[in-house]
Amino acid sequence: MSQLIVKGGSRLEGEAGIQGAKNSVLPILAATLLTAGQVELRGCPRLRDVDASVRILKGLGCTARWEGEDTLAVDARSLSGCAVSEALMREMRSSAIFLGAILARCGQAELSYPGGCELGPRPIDLHLSGLRALGAEIDDAGGVLHCKAPRLQGRKIVLSLPSVGATENLMLAACGASGVTTIAGAAQEPEIVDLQDFLTACGANVTGAGTSTVSVEGGRPLHGCTYTIMPDRIVAATYLCAAASAGGEVFLRRAREEHLSTVTAVLREAGCSIRAGEEGIACTSRERPAVVRPVRTAPYPGFPTDAQAILMAALLKCRGAAVFEENMFENRYRHVGELGRMGAKIQVSGRTAVVTGVERLHGATVRCTDLRGGAALCVAALAAEGETEISETSHIARGYEDIARDLRALGAEAFWREH
Repeated sequence: MSQLIVKGGSRLEGEAGIQGAKNSVLPILAATLLTAGQVELRGCPRLRDVDASVRILKGLGCTARWEGEDTLAVDARSLSGCAVSEALMREMRSSAIFLGAILARCGQAELSYPGGCELGPRPIDLHLSGLRALGAEIDDAGGVLHCKAPRLQGRKIVLSLPSVGATENLMLAACGASGVTTIAGAAQEPEIVDLQDFLTACGANVTGAGTSTVSVEGGRPLHGCTYTIMPDRIVAATYLCAAASAGGEVFLRRAREEHLSTVTAVLREAGCSIRAGEEGIACTSRERPAVVRPVRTAPYPGFPTDAQAILMAALLKCRGAAVFEENMFENRYRHVGELGRMGAKIQVSGRTAVVTGVERLHGATVRCTDLRGGAALCVAALAAEGETEISETSHIARGYEDIARDLRALGAEAFWREH
């Protein structure tokens, strides 16, 4: 397994392109199962989770191949199976998104419960209750989901929580249902809009994504298309926080501020100068971060839980104290102990973490606790004196194509070391 080495203490200066969005491409890959033709996904990031999705597609009988650096061609016309192995399901939480698409295409499905980062309970009860409302029969005895849905029927479904995964799963299942499905209380993330845009490009009639009510007219035949994945807003947030942490000036090509305005608002409050345009986002940081108002994670358009650890790392040297309140997942502070090894002062009590800014951080040997916690360690290491050695980096590879490459493009000293 590779270790990531980051040498801190130097200001950043440079530019990097933002990869396609992990949380967008995974449901879109599941959506390819609904199409009768080849789909060409451009701007597709090369990630562990994407590789796992490709193996799921191939296991179901589809063909998938890379064409060039960032284009993935998928053809689901040869689909021959409706079961996903337990090994593949355990690799990532997002594997549950295949359930709705397989049911819509095959009328039956067999999957085990998904895996992924250990961030606390993330039940798929909303997925299952919504699919049952559309007419699916689901038996989950023994940890395996045995699903049958010879005929799905559109109807109104009200989600008790704005679950991103449930919203996406129901959108996909609804494409194969008769009539119109209305999803009330839907998640509003930009990735939901991207899924709608992809389905529309394939011939579906989906409206309302980005609002709390999504409508899907089912039963329309879907064809292949060429589609470009939106840029990853959490990767963009990571590199903006890197500039805030280390200081300097960076430019992020393709980054869209409208997707991460809650993050840029906090960084501006901390003293960063941020300029956004059609080509991307520029960020300049010239001094230690200022104190910011309490940061509370919430469903979109609130502050994203995926950016909480990353912003916390950027504020470790703030001039005062920063307060974080985590309202989405109960185990989102697992990175705090590792940041403490670098000299950070953080106190956690339940859902709240208080960061007391320090004047100096030092390099240390740390390990990734989860995907975004690993990215936070990189952000903190840029502001630390000396060398930081980060292990268990397979977590980072789930969401970042090559974080060392990108940090080098921004002027940092970062490289992989095999051991």
